[in-house]
Amino acid sequence: QVQLVESGGGSVQPGDSLRLSCIISGRIVGNPTMGWFRQAPGKEREFVSRITWAGNLALIGDSVKGRFTISRDNAKNTVYLQMSSLKPEDTAVYYCAASSRLTTAPAAYDNWGQGTQVTVSS
Repeated sequence: QVQLVESGGGSVQPGDSLRLSCIISGRIVGNPTMGWFRQAPGKEREFVSRITWAGNLALIGDSVKGRFTISRDNAKNTVYLQMSSLKPEDTAVYYCAASSRLTTAPAAYDNWGQGTQVTVSS
């Protein structure tokens, strides 16, 4: 079983930056795709970004394209989400997840972290 632990969330002002981290531990089978999702109150879970285990294929969701980037450091078993030019609409709980498939669908991700809150307000 894979364990995922997110960190790096917080309360920031519009235009600020944050970097989220997701540490991966446990029994890693295969080369899972790692994804970031977010969920705001009253809304469905939304795809933010995903990256392959090798780090050679990354995808950024349309709502954050140009502002967020995803990366990974396999030596540290860590996936990062660098968030810049944050907006109030980015406020949500951000989750890290792992999937055996190259996908953006939340239902295809088998392992999830507990989430980290990001709040953007002035």
